[in-house]
Amino acid sequence: MQILYEDNHIIIVNKKPGEIVQGDKTGDRPLSELVKDYIKEKYAKPGNVFLGVAHRLDRPVGGVVVFARTSKALTRLNAMFGSGKVEKTYLAIVANRPQSERGEIVSWLTRNERLNKSFSSDKPVANAKEARLRYALVASANNYHLVAVRLLTGRHHQIRCQLASTGCPIKGDLKYGARRSNADGSISLLAWRVKFVHPVSQKQIEVFAPCPDTTLWHALTNNIDHSLTI
Repeated sequence: MQILYEDNHIIIVNKKPGEIVQGDKTGDRPLSELVKDYIKEKYAKPGNVFLGVAHRLDRPVGGVVVFARTSKALTRLNAMFGSGKVEKTYLAIVANRPQSERGEIVSWLTRNERLNKSFSSDKPVANAKEARLRYALVASANNYHLVAVRLLTGRHHQIRCQLASTGCPIKGDLKYGARRSNADGSISLLAWRVKFVHPVSQKQIEVFAPCPDTTLWHALTNNIDHSLTI
């Protein structure tokens, strides 16, 4: 487990693709429990360790996950994530070049619980939620393209569904139209950066996840600008 940032109120870790953030019906041990074990051992804490889950990533997605170490931080982080005060930037490798180098995708997503999948519509439909994101084309190589994405809303499978709806499915994402899976079962989507004002200290926090160690990721992110804005 890789710790990206840590203080008395929050801990930010790099989630591996395939890990679950919180316990689910699979019964697999979640990342939250691994973080609790780390805190308990490092600080020799007796009894149960408090750890609050402020947000989640899909199982096949890797990257930055923020946890709260105190109830005060959790309450404030929940409010910040809910109101869009946490700036989240993702990197996605897609199979087709976007029609425009920069843009905003606005659509309405309907979640199908049975299929664990969302469906996109370009106009409001029953039970759909408005979904908005901004994107920018960052690099191209080997028939694939790197897109940076900033979420403006937080919907189920939003990035996966909305990029696929524009003809740009994420590499390895069979559920949303990729031609083949990735060897490790991941999809080529990374929660790359979070930026926010610390909920207690009020200092600016900006944390990056390392890019996956593959030839394609290296080729596409070699010259990436860490200060890029979308």
